[in-house]
Amino acid sequence: MALLEVTNLSISFQQYAKGFRQKQLKVIHQLSLRIEEGEILAVVGSSGSGKSLLAHAILGILPANASVEGDILFEGEPLTEARQLRMRGKQISLIPQSVNFLDPLMKIGKQVRGTSRGEAVVSKVSETLGKYQLGPEVENLFPFQLSGGMARRVLVSTAVLDQPKLIIADEPTPGLDDSVVKAALASFEKLKEAGSSILFITHDIQSALAIADKIAVFYAGTTVEVAPVEDFSGSGENLRHPYSKALWRALPQNEFLPIPGTQPQGDNLPIGCVFAPRCNEATEECTVEVPEVRNLRSGMVRCIHAT
Repeated sequence: MALLEVTNLSISFQQYAKGFRQKQLKVIHQLSLRIEEGEILAVVGSSGSGKSLLAHAILGILPANASVEGDILFEGEPLTEARQLRMRGKQISLIPQSVNFLDPLMKIGKQVRGTSRGEAVVSKVSETLGKYQLGPEVENLFPFQLSGGMARRVLVSTAVLDQPKLIIADEPTPGLDDSVVKAALASFEKLKEAGSSILFITHDIQSALAIADKIAVFYAGTTVEVAPVEDFSGSGENLRHPYSKALWRALPQNEFLPIPGTQPQGDNLPIGCVFAPRCNEATEECTVEVPEVRNLRSGMVRCIHAT
């Protein structure tokens, strides 16, 4: 049984157009993925592909004008609003993308400790901060007194304090020097060994390759492929979806080949496959309907031509 299973997730936002006219802007559509217990699943894709919105949907922290369709199961049970509230910060933790998530008026020790009380918790906070090269003096500082790298390490410490079953790491490494990035990635591996599963959202494919078991590739608000990490090698010949292959070849350390065109926005999606207008393999059949998700070679793909 998967720890987390997302099936055909769609997220739209109610917005005002001209005057008082309202419209629904769908930004995620038919998105599916699953995370097994003790697994690190990395999610990669360009900005605007829906990575952070997926995290917010799982946690139940989408804005009030959001509408959600589809299924999100946690430990085999629907992740209802009540369960999200009960598990958020405990069984499911977030390492947010921005250091602005820290309360500017609260000292670090209290923020990491949260609502927990007792001597054991105080000791645990010091121990956790120490793992991320943060001394005991940091507990008495306010966020504005921290460097950007220190603030990010505080966010990681806060999320892992209670060893949650699922950790959602939303771009946890930008702005950190190489040594701290390596330490953060190593800590994720240790958390995995301790039984936690990690949804690792990142633009840095190299970091994903270092620790992930599988990589999910997002494009224009949906999952186009989920592949074992070892398939991201060579010239990408083991990958299934044309976008995954093009993304891999576009990396500077590979062929550095640009992908023609741009990712479509949620209010201007093409009919059929969302990648078809940029795809060298597209046929007329690709422009008729959205391809179904199918399992292929120990992975998942949304492409009728994948073999």
